[in-house]
Amino acid sequence: MKTITLRNIPKELVRILRRKAREEGMSYSKLALKLLEQGAGLQKPKKPRAAYHDLDALAGTWSRSESAQFEKALRELRKIDSELWSK
Repeated sequence: MKTITLRNIPKELVRILRRKAREEGMSYSKLALKLLEQGAGLQKPKKPRAAYHDLDALAGTWSRSESAQFEKALRELRKIDSELWSK
């Protein structure tokens, strides 16, 4: 495997690369190699894990009446059957 030396790397780029290497838990050298491979098209960048917010559209959309009906329906489900838990 060959070794190359890069000169005149801007300070801002070095700072960003070091931070990214720390975040990804890899060495500075491994990160640089990974980014070079991606840039050359030898390795596709991994897609970041999606953060799902599927229920966000529902948050806060119930009226007080609808919320009260839902709570009333849940009340029965929250009851503890003491016969099931007795010895």
